[in-house]
Amino acid sequence: MTNQITSTTLDNGLKVFLKEIHTSPIISHWVWYRVGSRYEVNGKTGISHWVEHMQFKGTPTYPAGILDRAISRDGGMWNAFTHLDWTTFFETMPAEKINLSLDLEVDRMVNSVYDDSEVASERTVIISEREGSENDPLFKLEEAMQLAAFENHPYRNEVIGSLEDLQSIQRDDLYHHYQTYYNPANAVVAVAGDFNTTDMLDSIQSRYAKIPGKKVDSLADLREPALQAEKRIEVTGPGETTYVEIVYRAPSASEEDFFVVSVLDSLFTGPTSLNMFGGGGVSNKTSRLYRALVEKELAVSINGSLQATADPYLYGITITVRPDSSPEKVLKSLDDEISRLMGTMVSQAEIDRAVKQARALFVYGSENITNQAFWLGYSEMFNEYSWFLNYIKRLEKVTPEVLMDKAREYLSSHRRVVGIYRPEENHS
Repeated sequence: MTNQITSTTLDNGLKVFLKEIHTSPIISHWVWYRVGSRYEVNGKTGISHWVEHMQFKGTPTYPAGILDRAISRDGGMWNAFTHLDWTTFFETMPAEKINLSLDLEVDRMVNSVYDDSEVASERTVIISEREGSENDPLFKLEEAMQLAAFENHPYRNEVIGSLEDLQSIQRDDLYHHYQTYYNPANAVVAVAGDFNTTDMLDSIQSRYAKIPGKKVDSLADLREPALQAEKRIEVTGPGETTYVEIVYRAPSASEEDFFVVSVLDSLFTGPTSLNMFGGGGVSNKTSRLYRALVEKELAVSINGSLQATADPYLYGITITVRPDSSPEKVLKSLDDEISRLMGTMVSQAEIDRAVKQARALFVYGSENITNQAFWLGYSEMFNEYSWFLNYIKRLEKVTPEVLMDKAREYLSSHRRVVGIYRPEENHS
């Protein structure tokens, strides 16, 4: 296996990243578009996710249904994801079958059919998905937290969109969104696996170079100032479990502070996997909040969440409250632990352990061929590939002094939103 990366930009603006990996006769091909909920406006929330769905409805060359059977028959897998800053499509195929993947993605970059009946059918599917999520206590709580944490930034909206917008978006809205953002100048192609770089680059060039690139207008500076006062919200709904969630404004992935908060996350709640595609797991039982809340039988579980984003997003802490405990006890214990963290210098040994755990999780999420291809494109959505290559080194530079300074800044009580989900039957 080699760590050599080949990168180039075609004349139409398409960025291409290639990484030869000869450990297994497979190739993973990803196409990333710089469009997600961050690029949406009020009245059109959820449109990026809906367009992603429509991209599986076929083209004149590849009608819906045929592709799924063809990819499965060839022993491949495919999927797509829409998130805050991006939408991505991928296929991982036996190496000798990769041309099907290349042909598919080139074709649906420009030739997807947005049939009225398919739009109507998918509206029903997505609204059903949205309504199903509303039965999930954590979805309800997290949606309320996002709305409270941001005044205007599109990060305040759920990727799936609001029910009102899903009911009002029309076929032409979807098609215009597709035509605007799905073009080479707004895309990154990332391929990793068992291929010859020169041959793969020729294959990509011969297919993608003929598509004209169209520059997408840059977004205005959307960043919001940090919260200036604590907000508290309560949500009630179905279920039997009580949850507490606390969110703090986090730095964007391109800021140096992001790496400090990553170490803080590992130390305080256990490391977060930055690879949303998956890959391994690391126990958080040595984290401070696990010991303070789970071991002391106030909580069933504790999880932290930190995401690599283009603009400052949120660092979240989600706590499942034990039936014989209460949100108030959990919050007191959490605040006591934050005070303890800020009141006594963290040792270098504790930082080293936190970095070691974050590093292990990062490696788990980077090791197979699909994940290698994932990182080639994903890092370009919020920074560049060197970010991925230097991630561990930048964690290792975090000192106790810097960690303490940033903990006091980012975990201040006036810079957070505190949310409680109470089951309706237990709510008085």
